[in-house]
Amino acid sequence: MQDKSLWPNEGELVVGTVKKVLDFGAFVELDEYSGQEGMIHLSEVASGWIKHIRDYVREGQKVVCKVLRVDPARKHIDLSLKDVNQYQRKAKIQEWKITLRAEKWISFVQNNLKLSDEETQNLRKELIENYGGLYQAFEEIASQDIDDVKLDERYRDEVYRVAQENIKHPKVEISGFLDLTCFREDGVDMIKKALKSALKAKKKDTELNITYVGAPRFRLHVVAGDYKRAEAILKDAAERAIKEIKKLGGKGEFHRHES
Repeated sequence: MQDKSLWPNEGELVVGTVKKVLDFGAFVELDEYSGQEGMIHLSEVASGWIKHIRDYVREGQKVVCKVLRVDPARKHIDLSLKDVNQYQRKAKIQEWKITLRAEKWISFVQNNLKLSDEETQNLRKELIENYGGLYQAFEEIASQDIDDVKLDERYRDEVYRVAQENIKHPKVEISGFLDLTCFREDGVDMIKKALKSALKAKKKDTELNITYVGAPRFRLHVVAGDYKRAEAILKDAAERAIKEIKKLGGKGEFHRHES
């Protein structure tokens, strides 16, 4: 797990595992702070009167708590379960899960490259500095071309490979329509050249297909990881085709939607 400061901050939400339940409260091991344990006093378990504490917490249960007080001198952390609402609990668990996932990917990189703990920590720091977080780093790298990855060359190829293998981005599909005309004797060949030029707009990890609809119309169909990228490729393909057909003595017009 990523090294964090030794103690959580007051007001922070933490994920923990209930280790012991007593009549006056529960002891919780903090999953994000190795070796640290906090206590939920009975008054912080739930609002109102509590008859049986085990109706609310039990050994082995995963909980999200708010840090009330931290006393490093006494090695004591006070936690609250009742101060965490359902939305906060769900969001924190989701954040914790994706952090675990990213840490697993970091371990893959460490093992495959045989990195020392110090080198791994340097890699972790570089990913966070460049991308804002570990999971965010792998997510963004998975959608990039390898030459765009902002990492030390010692780690770049392996991090890129791990990201590509473990993050599958949903695909979006968009289409547009291209009208191409050329009245030269070899006009059909000129149109083929324009369409061939359009296909150069395709990028890595995307699809660009052109199909004949009916004279003079062709359908451009793009599949990409997000709408912004798909729209950029669609626009680039249309502009390439129109520029080429005009250069060859024809005309071109692009329609985002079929008319």
